[in-house]
Amino acid sequence: MKNKSLVSIDDYTKEEYLEILRVASEFEKNPVQNILEGRVVATLFFEPSTRTRLSFESAVNRLGGRVIGFTDSSSSSVSKGESLKDTILTVSNYSDLIVMRHPLEGSARYASEVATVPVINAGDGANQHPTQCLLDLYSIQKTQGTLENLKISLVGDLKYGRTVHSLLMAMSHFNPTFNFISPEELKLPDEYKLFLESKGIAYDEYSELAENIKDSDIIYMTRVQRERFADPLEYEKVKNVYILKNKMLEGTKDNLRVLHPLPRVNEISTDVDTSHKAYYFPQALNGVFTRQAIMSKILGLR
Repeated sequence: MKNKSLVSIDDYTKEEYLEILRVASEFEKNPVQNILEGRVVATLFFEPSTRTRLSFESAVNRLGGRVIGFTDSSSSSVSKGESLKDTILTVSNYSDLIVMRHPLEGSARYASEVATVPVINAGDGANQHPTQCLLDLYSIQKTQGTLENLKISLVGDLKYGRTVHSLLMAMSHFNPTFNFISPEELKLPDEYKLFLESKGIAYDEYSELAENIKDSDIIYMTRVQRERFADPLEYEKVKNVYILKNKMLEGTKDNLRVLHPLPRVNEISTDVDTSHKAYYFPQALNGVFTRQAIMSKILGLR
């Protein structure tokens, strides 16, 4: 993995996933080290972010590195008309590693091709979010004790949800069964269904939430993303279509855990927060350890 960009979750093998999870567990036991001392990580966020950006910055700071970059492209030379290529080539001169979020699909792949340092995709439009995927794998492994043969319900925005797209691709290595629960307007794109069928992965599609989660090991809730809708009326029609409530968890498996990449809007009621099955805030913390592992492996420090 040394000097290898992480743009799509399929850039890495199953064995590399498991190695990152192993190293993440080591960082969880000892997250404060100085292995990034003298290293500079550039965080280029052309789209808003809280957890991804701050967990990357926390990961770097806890390992003794330095962070440069921007959180709003309007404060960079992009606002003056600078091309993405010129931005990436310039920032490559100042850093050892680039973490980039961008609204355009394919932007991270392009950045990795022109950069002179490794690039980590922190989300490119509705395409991929591989580091979120790896922290999701770590969270699933921690709560279930395995990644193999699990029943996973993916709920909400399956059309534009890049976290969903990355997760189902990664989990295809571990013989899962999927429930896809979404309104018609936000169904999983056919390309991902064809991918699962080519791998022999079983899945079912539903429009109702409550009765289709009872046998799940993981419920992965997602936000309906207003920023992905060109028509505000279409967003209003589906924004509150699924709201997970604590009473819906009655009769579910004891090992069930509820995950969410956050931010939450209305799709998980706050009464779920007190359930031992709620895992979305520990999941966010797992992002620090997983991103420490990813950066240390790419930079050849682990």
